[in-house]
Amino acid sequence: MESKVKVAGHPIHPMLIVFPLGLLATAVIFDIISLSTSDPKWHSMAWYMIGAGVIGGLLAAVFGLIDWLAIPNNTRAKSIGLWHGGLNVLVVLLFIGSFLLRRADPANPGGAALALSFIAVVIALVGGWLGGELVDRLGVGVDDGANLNAPSSLSGKNTSSNLKGVTRRAS
Repeated sequence: MESKVKVAGHPIHPMLIVFPLGLLATAVIFDIISLSTSDPKWHSMAWYMIGAGVIGGLLAAVFGLIDWLAIPNNTRAKSIGLWHGGLNVLVVLLFIGSFLLRRADPANPGGAALALSFIAVVIALVGGWLGGELVDRLGVGVDDGANLNAPSSLSGKNTSSNLKGVTRRAS
């Protein structure tokens, strides 16, 4: 099932998710560094990372929703996609909570702000795994004619016209 929103032949949603995942995970790493070194500047940097990660997560969610709506009903992919999207929205909401709790003094977040971030990153791992399940096991977002000899997405050629005995999945 191909993605419904592409640029230069590639789905937009997977392109966008790397930013919020990286930013939000780095925010948690910065918080851990700050806690272990007692240097508050790391907490401040984490606050900025969370803000950018939340914006990126919301943007990625728009394109994920468009693709999810195109998945046929009553399929395992539709169910897994719902869990994937729901968990990742929860992740963004938890990070928004952490961001707001830190707003008054980003260099000195309270325990609740840190707990929200730490819980969110664990949930993000599950949501990310489900996204991998959608693509790798269920073929969501994968070009219908994908194969080992498929032409470049920029060539304008249809992937299914270049199969020449190469199957998408080895037996």
